[in-house]
Amino acid sequence: MPTKKVPSTKTTAKKAVIKKVASKKEDAGTPLSVIIRRRIEAKKVRFHANDNIAAFIEPGDLEGLVDEVAQKMQEVLESLVIDTKSDHNTQDTCRRVAKMYVQEVFNGRYVVQPAMTKFPNVSHLNELMIIGPITVRSACSHHLCPIMGRIWIGVLPSKESALIGLSKYSRLTEWVMCRPQIQEEAVVELADMFEKKMKPTGVAIVMDADHFCMQWRGVKDRDSKMVNSVMRGAFLKDPNLRREFLSLLEKR
Repeated sequence: MPTKKVPSTKTTAKKAVIKKVASKKEDAGTPLSVIIRRRIEAKKVRFHANDNIAAFIEPGDLEGLVDEVAQKMQEVLESLVIDTKSDHNTQDTCRRVAKMYVQEVFNGRYVVQPAMTKFPNVSHLNELMIIGPITVRSACSHHLCPIMGRIWIGVLPSKESALIGLSKYSRLTEWVMCRPQIQEEAVVELADMFEKKMKPTGVAIVMDADHFCMQWRGVKDRDSKMVNSVMRGAFLKDPNLRREFLSLLEKR
């Protein structure tokens, strides 16, 4: 019986390189955003405004996205009948805006979750902890107008739950908030994340924010704010714990 020939590791690697080069040739001239979109769609993954797509971003892609967004932003400025050639204030606005969106205000979509250092609950802490106010900045996904506010996080650890460093609450919150979204969904995502990572007895999130889509446009009511909360575990079941958490916020 003839022996089946097994391809060598070298041959397999060579084929992979050839396939990658062929793929790059096919992508030549295709906008980078379309290539990234195809990667996501091939895996049947959602990519809404408030979703993180870092798993589909390859090295060098963010710089390429800045270039593409800058080009399209220039077209937006031209459609708004702004003379970017003779107006010294807007000559490089398209690139500044592109860098702002990709590298700063929407950066939570494109980068991986910050590392979360967890510590064992050696002292078996099981008392209420409140972190905040954490200053947050986001953008309304309806009009891309700023959302500026504060967040408080309540945690009731169990004897078995993990503890994380205080700075990680701020870093993880910023990572979630640096995306276009609505406030109602943002606090739910935060609660989901802390509940999954820490496995506490309870998690509570309160957010108080100004929405420029109301203050800057539309009704232009500069005094309106939005306050909402998410209660999980013991905070949802125990009214006394919930009352203690909310009463402590009033004093801050």
